[in-house]
Amino acid sequence: MADEYVLPLNVIEQLKEELRELRTTGRNDIAEKIKEAKSFGDLSENSEYDEAKSDQAKLEARILEIEYTLNHATVLDESTLSTEKVYTGLKVRVYSEEFGEEEYLLVGAPQADPMNFKLSDESPVGKALLGHKVGDVVTVETPMGNEVIKILDIFKP
Repeated sequence: MADEYVLPLNVIEQLKEELRELRTTGRNDIAEKIKEAKSFGDLSENSEYDEAKSDQAKLEARILEIEYTLNHATVLDESTLSTEKVYTGLKVRVYSEEFGEEEYLLVGAPQADPMNFKLSDESPVGKALLGHKVGDVVTVETPMGNEVIKILDIFKP
C-alpha cells in the first residue's frame, strides 16, 4: 500500500461508514456464525466453523485495510480542482487506437474499479495521465505492450 491516499471527502465518509458497519453489525454477525457452528460439535471436522473463522479473518483484514487508508488519507478539496491538468478526482476522456474513446475517473488505489472505469492513480495508465493537459499524447507501458493515449478532455465528475 502507498503511504498516503488523496481521497474526496465523500469517499472518506463512505469508508468511515463501512468501518462502523464492519465493527458493529459485521463482527456481531460473525460472532453469531461462530457460536452456531460451535454448537454442531467437534471443531476439527466442522466445515461451518472453518468457514465462519475464515469469514472472520476476511472481515478483520478489511477493517485493518480501511483503518490504514483513513489514517493515511488526505482530503481532496474537489471545489479547488483545476481541470487544466489531470489529477486524482477528475474525469479524463482519452483516445487510443486499441480501445477507441474512453472516459475514466482517476481515483486513489482503494477506490479503483477498472470494470467501472475508475482507474487508480497508481496504475500504469493513471500514472501516465497524471499532470498532463488536454491534447497531450502519453505512452503507457502495459503488459500487452506500449499503448499511445491522447487526452481529449479533463473535467470534474
